[in-house]
Amino acid sequence: MKNFRLPIIAAALLAQTTAAFATEWRVSLWGERRAFTEHVEKLAELVSDKTDGAFTLNLSYGGLSPSRENLDGIAAGKFEMAQFCAGYHPEKNPTITVLELPFLGVSSLEQEIALSLAVYRHPITKIDMLRWNATLLMPSPLPQYNIMGVGNPPTSLEEFKGLPIRATGGVGQAMGALGAELVSIPAPEVQSALAAGQVRAVSFAPHAHMAFGTIDSGSWWTSNLNPGTVNCPVVVNSKALDALPEDHRDALMSSVDEALAHYVRNYNGTAMAKWEDALTENGIAVLTLRDDIVGSIKDAVATPAAEAWVAKYEGRGLPAQELLDLVTEMIDAEG
Repeated sequence: MKNFRLPIIAAALLAQTTAAFATEWRVSLWGERRAFTEHVEKLAELVSDKTDGAFTLNLSYGGLSPSRENLDGIAAGKFEMAQFCAGYHPEKNPTITVLELPFLGVSSLEQEIALSLAVYRHPITKIDMLRWNATLLMPSPLPQYNIMGVGNPPTSLEEFKGLPIRATGGVGQAMGALGAELVSIPAPEVQSALAAGQVRAVSFAPHAHMAFGTIDSGSWWTSNLNPGTVNCPVVVNSKALDALPEDHRDALMSSVDEALAHYVRNYNGTAMAKWEDALTENGIAVLTLRDDIVGSIKDAVATPAAEAWVAKYEGRGLPAQELLDLVTEMIDAEG
């Protein structure tokens, strides 16, 4: 009888030990599952597989926090992981906004990942994130934004003046420099704003035009303006990361590269194929701006925006020129 009871007792102790180390992280996202969140979905799958379900990521689409308050939620420990966009609150994360400057010339998702990780790993960026008890885990690489609009499309520099447009980050800077009227609206509300005439144009990456319905309301699309993109990291609560058992932490960190590779394959393949079909199905007029117009916009916006960004943050004690040089030198090296 004693020999029979020992395995039962041992199994019970093992179950208690496993339960003690079981970990569930709350992850704050927004909208719905889409190309923009595929790396987080893949990360959750990989982490669970590597730990036999002992470490899980519970993904919430809008149930934990408004999108523009995710960084605050991380700081307060309301959840352990979140996605946010630097352009939503540039004063909260100034170091990352270098990646949102207009007309940097980024040409691929892979290049966007490399640039983002270089900035994320810079000592001053890590210090910047310390204010929020946050550790940057991985980027959400996005292609160059373009504009979906209604009514008559702008075909000259003059026609951008007064155009009510939803645009953030460097794209917003570019549009603002051209005299457009910038309107701040959370992504899930843009379709109704476009339909109601609150805005006449929306700047998004292709997946977001589909996910948030602007392609259903729009009539034209700029195929080659390419003014820049937004930078949207996936971030974790630093204390929660430090508290993870070593095997759980290893499972998380070792899954980042695979999750990003999955994201890129999905975006360049599935998402872009759907985008081309959606343009055709919705009868969207593709507006290809003349090279001289695009060149004039770039000349009018890029250098002044970069100089203003450096002056602003150098004046606040950040090595802004160093961060900008890091980014531009990496882009030039690939050019």
